[in-house]
Amino acid sequence: MKIEKVKNYNQKLLAILVTIGVIFLIIALISFIFMAIQESRRYNYNEPETGILSEEKIKELQKENKRKQVISYESPILIDTLNLNYIIPVSHKTLNETEDITGLLSAFPSSDSEISKKKDNRYSRSVYGIFNNIILYDGKKGTNNKLFNGRLNFEKIDTEYFEDEILVLIKASGKDTFKDGVINLKDFSSLYIYSLKEEKMRKIEVSGMDVFHFNFIEKTKDLIIEFGVDKNKDGFYESYNEPIVIKKYDFKNEKLVDIIDTKINSELQKSLEGTEK
Repeated sequence: MKIEKVKNYNQKLLAILVTIGVIFLIIALISFIFMAIQESRRYNYNEPETGILSEEKIKELQKENKRKQVISYESPILIDTLNLNYIIPVSHKTLNETEDITGLLSAFPSSDSEISKKKDNRYSRSVYGIFNNIILYDGKKGTNNKLFNGRLNFEKIDTEYFEDEILVLIKASGKDTFKDGVINLKDFSSLYIYSLKEEKMRKIEVSGMDVFHFNFIEKTKDLIIEFGVDKNKDGFYESYNEPIVIKKYDFKNEKLVDIIDTKINSELQKSLEGTEK
């Protein structure tokens, strides 16, 4: 009798463990499928684009006196309290249907921002969105000027505060290097640095490369910039299988210089290839 009870107990315990195991596997499978879908979306280049239309697309629309995108102004952001200097990000909206090139435009605030403090007491502020220009507004004089004359697309505006300077930094794309009909951050980007003090714009770029990441060197205005090398020359930098080179931007002398010595770079490559003697 006792043996039968023990057998029944073991069978029930086994059934419970099997059920738990099956449930765990189902949850794991669902999680895997979800992650796979998310990753697929991340690299799905067929998703609707949020960049500005390429020159080719623009010319096609202009022939019919039509437009597909309209400008939209974001909320003004005070970046210099003492002098009442504001930046007004300029974004755009892509219409469902083309329209005649006439009429007034409406603004739809949609940007987000964050403020952080660096170790050397330098403050920075970042504004996120989908932008194509910036308006510099002088609250004291009531004047405004656009920062760029050309057609650009960018997704982030960084403002860096130094003791004697305020810099506005934008990593922006200006050409449809990926050839998908729009200008966005799939295309090669350049780094733009605007000095409020000097009222001067600096443009940093390397032909055939993409500005992948940048950061200030502690307690200086100099920058370390990572450039993505487009090895297969398809107009798009793929970080998972294309290399990065690192350069330093000398802010005072406005020069871009290599950080890694040519000799060391050669030695490292030969070592990787197994050809080092």
